Amino acid sequence: MTITEQQPLASPFSAASTAADVLAGLDLGGMTAVVTGGYSGLGLETTRALTAAGARVVVPARRPESARSALTQVPGAQVVPMDLADSGSVRAGAARIRELVDRLDLLLAVAGVMATPERRVGPGWEGQFTANHLGHFLLTCELYPLLAAAGGARVVVNSSAGHALSDIRWHDPHFRTGYDKWLAYGQAKTANALFAVRLDALGRDDGVRAFALHPGRIITGLQREMTLHEQIERGWVDEEGRVVGAGFKTPSQGAATGLWAATSPLLDGRGGLYLEDCEVARVSEPGRPMDDGGVRAYAVDPGAAARLWELSLTATGAAPVLR
Repeated sequence: MTITEQQPLASPFSAASTAADVLAGLDLGGMTAVVTGGYSGLGLETTRALTAAGARVVVPARRPESARSALTQVPGAQVVPMDLADSGSVRAGAARIRELVDRLDLLLAVAGVMATPERRVGPGWEGQFTANHLGHFLLTCELYPLLAAAGGARVVVNSSAGHALSDIRWHDPHFRTGYDKWLAYGQAKTANALFAVRLDALGRDDGVRAFALHPGRIITGLQREMTLHEQIERGWVDEEGRVVGAGFKTPSQGAATGLWAATSPLLDGRGGLYLEDCEVARVSEPGRPMDDGGVRAYAVDPGAAARLWELSLTATGAAPVLR
């Protein structure tokens, strides 16, 4: 992928498209997908849409009992316990997935946290970077043989327009010199985008292609660590918690871009791209408002993606199974 490939493809879908719109008429029978966070918010909408189209879906879940309860009416979904912030749990969950399936057509990294209070996990890692990026990185490495076995798999990583808040803090990725919850979120979302760039470069010879995306502005459980007052101040909701912000999507509309990334024939032979509103995003100029859309050049830079990949390998001890 090069930055010049970040150009719209004349997709027939838009910001208003829903999960059902994107998958209308598609038969995903015989396909297997893993959807992290697939039991709430955008992840639940994604799981519902994939299973309705015939796919078998495995849902890694930090709260497995809650996941099973949420998925009781979703045939074809199976829960595997997994905490993305705990490398031992990720490895154990991945081992269980390898027991369940012999190939993996789709891996959708939907789970995430946002603007959390400072948390240290594992060997003192910053919590948002760990849950949003390092956990998904390790999971993907653990499941890579299953992706390669599919001979045409796609990995779809939920990033965010929030990546515009921060590049990777190479000097201090774990905020040991002072914590800012929004910069930590922005760095984690940049990491999500760079992860897709490097994974695509390494996996394409095995037919594994990767994409990152901004799902849009949606009120879901992602905002659970923010106070109502904070959300009111940002113009997202009113005092009753009702969504009042302009340009907000429904959860089904928010899931649409990830499902488009996973299934669209327009993306055949492509990868390493950042998407939004069911389309390839343009590169945005430095200093432009975050809500204007697009992707910052630093979030799709192949050199930075390779550097982050090596940092992540060292941190997680993941097997370097990719070419």
